[in-house]
Amino acid sequence: MTSSPTRRTTAEVVAVHRIGDGAPHSAFTDLVRHAGTWFCAFREARNHLSDDGVIRVLTSTDGRAWSAAAILAAAGVDLRDPRFVARPDGRLQLLAAARTGTFTTVSWLSDDGHAWNGPTPVGEPDVWVWQAAWHGDAMYGVGYATRDPRFARLYRSVDGLDLRPWVPTLFEGGYPNESGLTFAPDGVAHCLLRRDGASPTAQLGRADPPYRKWTWTDLGVRVGGPALRRLPDGRLIAGVRLLDGDIRTAICAVDPEHGTLTELVTLPSGGDTSYPGLVWHDDRLWVSYYSSHEERTCVYLAEVSLAEEAAVG
Repeated sequence: MTSSPTRRTTAEVVAVHRIGDGAPHSAFTDLVRHAGTWFCAFREARNHLSDDGVIRVLTSTDGRAWSAAAILAAAGVDLRDPRFVARPDGRLQLLAAARTGTFTTVSWLSDDGHAWNGPTPVGEPDVWVWQAAWHGDAMYGVGYATRDPRFARLYRSVDGLDLRPWVPTLFEGGYPNESGLTFAPDGVAHCLLRRDGASPTAQLGRADPPYRKWTWTDLGVRVGGPALRRLPDGRLIAGVRLLDGDIRTAICAVDPEHGTLTELVTLPSGGDTSYPGLVWHDDRLWVSYYSSHEERTCVYLAEVSLAEEAAVG
């Protein structure tokens, strides 16, 4: 008796371009298409942990030639890890952390990606709202405590600014922190959660509406800077930093049914690297990320083709 065929995802890096190298350290990226135009946001600073971070926003019509759209700065504040949020009202939102000894999540709003109103503090002090996404009539955001006790928390907001705790303790144990969050058309939510400390393996969470109750699966692998996207055909794809062997930024397949995260392809990367932004466009995965494998820490844009092929199960 022959086994039934299964499907296996394959990936190939088809193009990589350096798009951000104007600062000693350019890092912590995100990527979005807004009104038919590309925007990439990242932090510029002296180094990874310096206190002088500003947010640079670049724009492009074709993903090849990039120009300055905005620089977001605040005197005496280290701005870190910008994350775009596409809003149902047509505006673009940007979340980031403002570090001044403590951490505050701040937000900007823009109609065109060039002029930004903010920053406006959102959420709670010392709970960093790392990732957020809209589903239905509400925005959901996953934050993590930057001081003891360590936990992850799920927020809900009807305007994207007034974030209220929805699941006060989404996850605890092993220092949960950075996350990727995505929603399926049927409402099922998945969260890819980084952990550090004594129990550093990543977790994959799943919940049905109204997202009060979550189940978690240990993926058995350590990741950094996770981003999670659902492709139009339902496949879950992650961009992460992998630490098994050479440190690298990789595109991975996430299988919720079997609780696995499988590396598909390694992006040109090494050392201080990761924090990708993922966008599916023109039947390709477009990936912003940063890496220190060339000269200094720079921002790159990769185009990755993803295919399915039959495999014997």
